Amino acid sequence: MIIKKIWFDKDHIYGEDENGKVYSQSLLWYSKLLNATDDERCQYRFGFDGIHWRNLDEDISFESFGYEDAEPSQLQKFFLTHKELDIGEFAKRAGIDATLLKNYVNGFKYPSKECEQKIVNSIHDMGREYITVTL
Repeated sequence: MIIKKIWFDKDHIYGEDENGKVYSQSLLWYSKLLNATDDERCQYRFGFDGIHWRNLDEDISFESFGYEDAEPSQLQKFFLTHKELDIGEFAKRAGIDATLLKNYVNGFKYPSKECEQKIVNSIHDMGREYITVTL
């Protein structure tokens, strides 16, 4: 697949291929583009296998427009929208291998239901701790 045209809305990047088929991806996967201005988003070039934003140091492969997981799961959204959390430290807290959790967040691997529940329980535990803070 080769993307010939791109455009954005608030939450997505859209691409149209050479046959007129339109694809979309969540900008949560691309935080530099998510936070970029319209002008910065317009400063791209098509390459042999993808799109490059030099000033943002961001690349999107043409192939990624065809991925099944164009939208992050709820678990992925949580970590992608809470950059203040150190995934490695959170993994220690949850008793999960840090590399494995990073792979879950980035969509390279998928947690079992049991592991996903372990992560959610750790998020909830942390939330309960935060809510008890008084100043």
